[in-house]
Order: sequence, then C-alpha cells, then structure tokens
Amino acid sequence: MEFKDSFFEKVEKKTKVNKDTILSLATKLQQGNMKDRTTLKEVISTLSKMTGKKVTKEQEEKIISTIINDKVPQDVGKMF
Repeated sequence: MEFKDSFFEKVEKKTKVNKDTILSLATKLQQGNMKDRTTLKEVISTLSKMTGKKVTKEQEEKIISTIINDKVPQDVGKMF
C-alpha cells in the first residue's frame, strides 16, 4: 500500500513527526527481530522521542519483557 504525501502531511501536522521518521520506524519494525532486546530498545526510544513521552528504565523493561514473552494482549481493549 502506497501512501500519498498528503497523508504524511496530515500526520506531521497533527503529530509533528515527519515522513522520514515514520518511514524509518516502519522499516525498522518490518525488518527488525521483535524478539531482540536491542531492536526493541531502539523502537521504544524512537516512539518515546516521537510522542514526547518519557519511558523509564522500568517501563522499558516491562515492555520488552511483555513482547519477548508473548504477553501482548491480542485484544487491544484489554490493554487499558
């Protein structure tokens, strides 16, 4: 699926995250081993910077552990 620049312009206007950052993260997610701690740390760090939300080391470890141990809820509604 190919996105038009207008889509990325709308996303950037709302989130202040540019097209290159979005595409870079998408590539990392597609090509990365999501069971690898280093890859997960990079993704968490990138998302933290993109959203402006600070992630503590404890939170980072909990996220990594949840993903590596396949404990991510399949139903997004159960996450909150």
